[in-house]
Amino acid sequence: MSDLRTSDLGFEADLFKAADRLRGNLEPSEYKHVVLGLVFLKYISEAFEAYHADLAKDEYADPEDPEEYLAENIFWVPQEARWTHLRNNARDPNIGKIIDDAMESIERVPANEKLKGVLPKNYARPTLNKEMLGDLIDLFSKIDMRKQQEDARDLLGRVYEYFLAGFASSEGKRGGEFFTPRSVVRTLVSMLEPKQGRVYDPCCGSGGMFIQSENFIEDHGGRRDDISVYGQEINHTTWRLAMMNLAVQGIDAEIKWNNEGSFIRNELQYLRADYILANPPFNISDWGGERLAEDPRWEFGRPPKGNANYAWLQHILYHLAPRGTAGVVLANGSMSSQQSGEGDIRRAMIDADKVDCMVALPGQLFYSTQIPACLWILANDKSANGHRDRRGEILFIDARNMGHMVDRVRRDFGETEIEKIASTYHRWRAKTPELAYADEAGFCASADLETIRKHDYVLTPSRYVVAADEIDDGVSFEEKFAQLTAKLSDQFERADLLKNAISEQLSLVRKND
Repeated sequence: MSDLRTSDLGFEADLFKAADRLRGNLEPSEYKHVVLGLVFLKYISEAFEAYHADLAKDEYADPEDPEEYLAENIFWVPQEARWTHLRNNARDPNIGKIIDDAMESIERVPANEKLKGVLPKNYARPTLNKEMLGDLIDLFSKIDMRKQQEDARDLLGRVYEYFLAGFASSEGKRGGEFFTPRSVVRTLVSMLEPKQGRVYDPCCGSGGMFIQSENFIEDHGGRRDDISVYGQEINHTTWRLAMMNLAVQGIDAEIKWNNEGSFIRNELQYLRADYILANPPFNISDWGGERLAEDPRWEFGRPPKGNANYAWLQHILYHLAPRGTAGVVLANGSMSSQQSGEGDIRRAMIDADKVDCMVALPGQLFYSTQIPACLWILANDKSANGHRDRRGEILFIDARNMGHMVDRVRRDFGETEIEKIASTYHRWRAKTPELAYADEAGFCASADLETIRKHDYVLTPSRYVVAADEIDDGVSFEEKFAQLTAKLSDQFERADLLKNAISEQLSLVRKND
């Protein structure tokens, strides 16, 4: 496990604040592309120059051959795009064009095919303050990445991710379109434990699900190439952010883009993934349902035209391998809605035993909305799949009271809370857990399908999790009632005494007057 990834790198916050001070009147939605493009250039230049120096020491290697860098997943950086060139020209009045030329030269290299059309190339526009660009280059030049290559990747990867989060926070609702909070992603990844196979996200945003999956593998002694990464994104600008983000993290992925999205133009229709992690947009109405009435993905029922929640769930189940598992973030309403046939679809999914676990999340976790959300954990095979046979059961976790406020408007999960949620799920499904699973009042409960049917197939955890104040303390109702009556009588007596004392004091005041 990298110490850089797990430690709190204070410089990230300082760096973001410093960069934000240089923003001037530029909108965060525009400024983020300026900053993240430079962070990307800094990363690939340093990774290239570090490996270039290693090759120069090898008499059988050619440090000027782009092919030498492919095997190490390092991009070839032409001379005019290297950071030293940008740093030396930071105060040139034409620095915007110099940066654009650098981006274009990187994309022209045949070995850098995956970056074609990805990098921002509008730094020369007249409205962009060139002095600000020089200041940003000077600022990023102060970060020393010349350590081991893996550490440099972690370091700039963390910077890129932190900046994404910072810009998402600044943009509010629009920020949620490209960034899922790290603690939500870590919760999903910790629950699913993607260790080997194909990982898919049909609405991948800036790629956070993939990055945390790769980090999970490394943290548990695996190798990054133990999983293959696939995704699709409808927003071209967000797709470019994802491609740069994954490149900075050193992740080789097949991420598709088209402007129609995963429903209308499913680029990976033949993919069957071992793990699917997704945070689709909540409750979207304009998703093209009228064009997909007879789509084979709707195995459990046709989703309503006015809400895509159950279209996402069925799209994900369609792409799930026979023994695959999925984690999906959706609005709370998806757990109980009976509108437009959604209740019937949910009933069919439950009867088919596709739902493994439901987690109710607290409000204020997301940049895009203040409404509470939930996690759907789906499984195609609950009979075993390395775990115990849990057919006919669903685990419910009520995490609404977890988390802490990081500022006035947003809540976050800590590591201990993520661990509690994930370990509860793991103990519940394990064959022989070290610590046996047990229902916990106010937090979790396991329910059989018969119980769920009695609740009309509603999957809201609070329906099944006993409230903490409802725990049976062994005292009968008669005893409690007698105790409460005696206590109330005593309080009435105290109130009468207090009332009399006040009246006496008021009488004395009147006499003195």
